[in-house]
Amino acid sequence: MKSIPVQKAVGMTLCHDITEIRPGKCKKVAFSRGHFVEEKDVEYLLRLGKEHLYVWENAEGFVHEDDAALRIAKAASGLNIEYTKPEEGRINFTSQKQGLLKINLPLLNRLNSIPNVAIATAHSLQEVAQGKMVGGTRVIPLVVEESTLCAVEECCKGTDPLFSILPFKDYKVGIVVTGSEVFSGRIKDAFTPVLEKKFSHWQCTVHSTTVVPDGTAKTVQAIEEALASGADFIALTGGMSVDPDDKTPAAIRDVASEVITYGVPVFPGAMFMLAYKGTIPIVGLPGCVMYNKASVFDLIMPRILAGIRITKHDILSLAHGGLCENCPECRYPSCSFGK
Repeated sequence: MKSIPVQKAVGMTLCHDITEIRPGKCKKVAFSRGHFVEEKDVEYLLRLGKEHLYVWENAEGFVHEDDAALRIAKAASGLNIEYTKPEEGRINFTSQKQGLLKINLPLLNRLNSIPNVAIATAHSLQEVAQGKMVGGTRVIPLVVEESTLCAVEECCKGTDPLFSILPFKDYKVGIVVTGSEVFSGRIKDAFTPVLEKKFSHWQCTVHSTTVVPDGTAKTVQAIEEALASGADFIALTGGMSVDPDDKTPAAIRDVASEVITYGVPVFPGAMFMLAYKGTIPIVGLPGCVMYNKASVFDLIMPRILAGIRITKHDILSLAHGGLCENCPECRYPSCSFGK
């Protein structure tokens, strides 16, 4: 490239976007790459602080920022990811569907270690909606050497992609409500409507709902009947505390082939329980799931829906960021909880 005074640029073509910033009002592209500079543009460009403009001179071995961003995007994109056209040299990555965002963190660090490459992402292992922006990329200068992009493309070969959206499975959920006070009708079941709303959001089907009194045998029977009828996910409510009458954890242990955890380092949700009957998840949900907008259930469930088998290590890793700050106005998931 070569720099020329803006007054002498009339009749030439811009080789990069020019940004206009109005403090407190907007940041926008005033002139796009490829714009044919006219006499009337000169004063506007001077007001933007552009006394000189760059003129593109083709040089072998160098790549323009827009083309560089496109090559990075093609190399880094994975399942259910799409990317925008370059604007001001930057490309954004978005989700094509609802699912779990998975970021290849070692690859992210390697790519950002390449000089003049910049990639930023949202937090990995969180639920994202269709159309959600999950990352962005650009190169720092207006042009980069071809070798820079070759290094990016080589890093991305033979490994998991940088960005992926794992789709959610449509589980058939069996809900088992425990508690003699609900079974007898002394109080109304307020938990099931909350779960129905959550599972509907996740595109799951409530296959069955059973209410049982406190007691291990009745709860085990209800779980087994739900499984026999075709449920491939079991959610139990009630009876998860340390009170002597709370028998739900014992019932889950009797049915499960593997217990991952009873108790998690997350607030709210410390009394959460997760087990498996073969490949079928079984969760015991503490009362906070009913009245908190976000709890440990909302952190773990998207991973289960995405087909990830949860381990004890996964549970322990939730401790960092596992404290809900009880903001006066809840902003979840746009907050630090679970990040």
